[in-house]
Amino acid sequence: MSASSPNPLKQLEQFGQSPWLDFIQRSFTEDGSLRKLVAEDGLKGVTSNPAIFEKAMGHGTDYDPQIKDILARQPDISASDLYETLAIDDIKAATRVLRPVYDATRGLDGYVSLEVSPFLAFDTDGTIEEARRLWNAVDAENLMIKIPGTKQGTEAFRVATSEGISVNVTLLFSLDAYKAVLEAYLTGLESRLEAGHDIARIASVASFFVSRIDGKIDGAIDKRVAAGDKDADALKALRGKVAIANAKVAYQHYLDVVASPRWKKLADAGAQPQRLLWASTGTKDKAYSDVLYVDELIGADTVNTIPPATFDAFRDHGTASETLTKDVDAARAVLAEAERLGLDLAGVTQTLVTEGCASFEVAFKALLDSVGAKKAEVLEAVS
Repeated sequence: MSASSPNPLKQLEQFGQSPWLDFIQRSFTEDGSLRKLVAEDGLKGVTSNPAIFEKAMGHGTDYDPQIKDILARQPDISASDLYETLAIDDIKAATRVLRPVYDATRGLDGYVSLEVSPFLAFDTDGTIEEARRLWNAVDAENLMIKIPGTKQGTEAFRVATSEGISVNVTLLFSLDAYKAVLEAYLTGLESRLEAGHDIARIASVASFFVSRIDGKIDGAIDKRVAAGDKDADALKALRGKVAIANAKVAYQHYLDVVASPRWKKLADAGAQPQRLLWASTGTKDKAYSDVLYVDELIGADTVNTIPPATFDAFRDHGTASETLTKDVDAARAVLAEAERLGLDLAGVTQTLVTEGCASFEVAFKALLDSVGAKKAEVLEAVS
């Protein structure tokens, strides 16, 4: 992007898409970097996850002064409670920076996401309890609690919505899982409305993961091609296409739902639609454009939470244009061809949910280990 050319990130707003950043770090918030992205790039939200927090807290000295202060008052605090104290302070600081965005968009954007413990991914009651606790601890209207879109998490999401908690449902890979989540959102809103409560201040996004699908499918394609599969040409033609096709078809379901009389009744009562949020949008395969999963998924009522490197790349050479509703028939044909060729998208998406939950557990354990080591380091320094 030259100094005189328009910023593609800021142009996304023209097409109804909000760019969020998949990153959080204390120094990033404190030194004005987050505020700068809001002002210059039209950034409208921030997401976090255990891996992001592990990188932020487990390395460097950003958190040492606060850890020292906490340990002076609570020397026996657990690593888990210490992490949560630090994370909540980070999230609160980010919500303050993004509050003007929240106000300017009347609650559409300006959100910061904080995830429940990954160890609760298959525990409905535990997830509900933790969602309530974190929601009250942060106490900011522009917070979203991240809940995984497992069967148990989806039920927890329904309950949280009925209680007025804004939720980012994460780890969605399949159309069926997304349909269940959108149904849970409608049911949660209906329950809240029937109980006589306001539904206008509830927001939600459904985080639909993209590039990881191509990673799995392309790997299966390459393996079969290398083995001399008789359908090698047809298989190769699907490389890099299945994930985007899957996302486009999911968006068509969203459009069907928001056009329904059922949704109109909720919208008339002030409800916000649950927007699709494209996640895992960094390009893993160097053969593809580094902005592929941003360029190809631009459309109204959507969010793209973009990793920092991809955010910079899209600013530099991304193309902002409406792409999400283009070539939908071709997208359906891609999915049909993938099924014909036995690429087992349903099995792949289920594997990705399982792996995603497991990887977040590993990252969370590493995070707690890092915080525990940092605690020991600070205690030793002051002893």
